[in-house]
Amino acid sequence: MYAFTLERPATLADAARLAAAGAKPLAGGQTMLASMKLRLSSPEQVADLSGIKELTGICREGNAFVIGAMTRHIDVANNAELKAAIPALTDLAANIGDRQVRAMGTLGGSVANNDPSACYPSAVLALGATIHTTSRKIAADDFFQGMFATALNEGELITAISFPIPKRAAYMKFKQPASRFAMVGVFVAQFDAGVRVAVTGAANGVFRHSGLEAALSASFTPAAAAAVKIDASELNSDIHATAAYRANLISVQTQRGVAKALG
Repeated sequence: MYAFTLERPATLADAARLAAAGAKPLAGGQTMLASMKLRLSSPEQVADLSGIKELTGICREGNAFVIGAMTRHIDVANNAELKAAIPALTDLAANIGDRQVRAMGTLGGSVANNDPSACYPSAVLALGATIHTTSRKIAADDFFQGMFATALNEGELITAISFPIPKRAAYMKFKQPASRFAMVGVFVAQFDAGVRVAVTGAANGVFRHSGLEAALSASFTPAAAAAVKIDASELNSDIHATAAYRANLISVQTQRGVAKALG
């Protein structure tokens, strides 16, 4: 690991100042520290955000839950009020990585990193969440911009994410056995205005599937999902699964998600 200077800001204002000056934010370290150990990343200055209390916590505001960016996966998974309102989100958090990852990884760190196989981006996109930052609010549909790319500007930090409460929702993940990332993960959310379906792990970034959304908005049933043809032409093919296999997984996981959401 390269030599670097570690800063521990105690307030969001201090963290924003350090980030604006070029410090690399450390939100949970599940990706960043590994990349530094492999010498794929070599920041000269790192700002550890773990001591900033204002970036943690879960609270309900009207018909949405606002979750602080530094809230850890285990705290999302175990929050009783959130579990009662959006069980799909707590279930997603409960199945990220292993216990060690869930004890250290954070919501904001995962979303800001935007790994193409990460779970949280699918929840953010399917639930139509709003990302709060140190300078603005960004709609989920405008936030994710491809592999490891987001709408965040240099020095801009995620402070919280607001998740609207759906009528029904479910997240189904087919795990890659070694990493426990999603080989394919599908998050289905039904609202009064229609259904949103977000897919992770299948392509070079999280995406919404318009065909599944249209079919499920017309009829929220597994059969409706099964009738949608999944195009494999832009899906990933690697040592773990072919594009055709991932296309089949999208269909199957969506059907299972709808069935689970219906109870």
